[in-house]
Amino acid sequence: MLKTETANGSATASAAAAEQTRMPASISRVASIDIVRGAVMLLMAIDHVRVYSGLPAGGPTAGIFLTRWITHFVAPAFIFLAGTSAFLHGRKLANTSALARFLVTRGLWLILLELTVLRVAWTFNFDFSHYLLAGVIWVIGWCMVLLAGLIFLPMRAIVAFGFLVVFGHNVLDRFSPALYTMMEKSHWGWLWQVLYFGGPIQMGEHGPTLFVLYSIVPWVGVMALGYVFGRVITLDAQSRRRICLVLGSSAILLFLLLRGFNLYGDPRPWAAPKPVVAQNVQEPPPASASANSGPQQAAPATPPRRIQAPAWISFLNTTKYPASLLFLLMTLGPALLVLAFAENATGPIARTLTMFGRVPFFYYALHIPLIHLLAIGVSLITIGSVSPWLFLNHPVMIPPAPAGYVWSLGLLYLVYAVAVVLLYFPCRWYAGLKMRRKDIGFLSYL
Repeated sequence: MLKTETANGSATASAAAAEQTRMPASISRVASIDIVRGAVMLLMAIDHVRVYSGLPAGGPTAGIFLTRWITHFVAPAFIFLAGTSAFLHGRKLANTSALARFLVTRGLWLILLELTVLRVAWTFNFDFSHYLLAGVIWVIGWCMVLLAGLIFLPMRAIVAFGFLVVFGHNVLDRFSPALYTMMEKSHWGWLWQVLYFGGPIQMGEHGPTLFVLYSIVPWVGVMALGYVFGRVITLDAQSRRRICLVLGSSAILLFLLLRGFNLYGDPRPWAAPKPVVAQNVQEPPPASASANSGPQQAAPATPPRRIQAPAWISFLNTTKYPASLLFLLMTLGPALLVLAFAENATGPIARTLTMFGRVPFFYYALHIPLIHLLAIGVSLITIGSVSPWLFLNHPVMIPPAPAGYVWSLGLLYLVYAVAVVLLYFPCRWYAGLKMRRKDIGFLSYL
């Protein structure tokens, strides 16, 4: 009898071990997802420090361009993995309807926070009557609401929808002038802006301006594809890694092909700088010229030559608002490769990134007011007072920074490093709280 029970127990254990080999032990906590999400959260803070530094977005020097460009990976990876997280969360719920309710409530919650708490964090003012921001949290919220309807479709239909939106929306590039004209004349122009074109929307004759920084298209397609990618995450680690390598490499190769030949996918074709044509310079009058010969006619002033971006900057400078196909291929391709190589990542860096990746919205809500406060401190130190510019309607509806305020790149990265160190401690505490208190359902909304 004892031998029989032992044999049965061994068989059960072997079956369980085989099942664990086929399926990850914790579908909702795949390490590579948290590592990539943590990495993009840290990158995001670089650009938000730049907002308060007064440095322009994307130029004119290579250092400033790359400071902006490296943060382009944030929104695509964040929104794509938000879709993946929705799929994985749905596996823990009773049915599709329960997931839809969660997505609607969480999406509306994010939209509300974007228009209220996060708007105050960006500006440190309460000028709601003139300025509202529809940023990345806004678009994540609306995409979640829309995804709540999409998840009732067959998976193949969701795949088709995602690819159609992501790969097809740049067809509108050739019709943009006519569409802009129609939008300006239509009473539904604001809807076009929310869906695709973005920009400021005047809400009523005396209402506030809603600045749509992130339009719904193509991001709803990115989230839909991320949701489908959740199926990949349920596979064993070796299969996940292989698929991520194929998808990531394919996206990068397609980007190089389409961008290299300016075939399709971005309204701004790249180009090498034009060669400089030497201009005739008028010789000064000879020294022997008589002083009484009358005033000399001044040579016509040569207009300053516009600085041309190097070819590599032009090549990488794809369109983010609205995000073009090439922008998404350029960013999601490497993100998928990192997902593949992060499968077996260990050590303190991996653990730190994992910790940040487990509390993405908590980190987001905390880092904006912290960076804003640090910018006030920098202003006190560098110019001796708090610049009123720091209380304007950041991050988009603002004039250039006042003279004498703009930071150096070195100072920007120093403030960034300070911000990350300060964020580490509350994020570590909150990550621990979420792990200990699974009974507090509200924590899933933060």
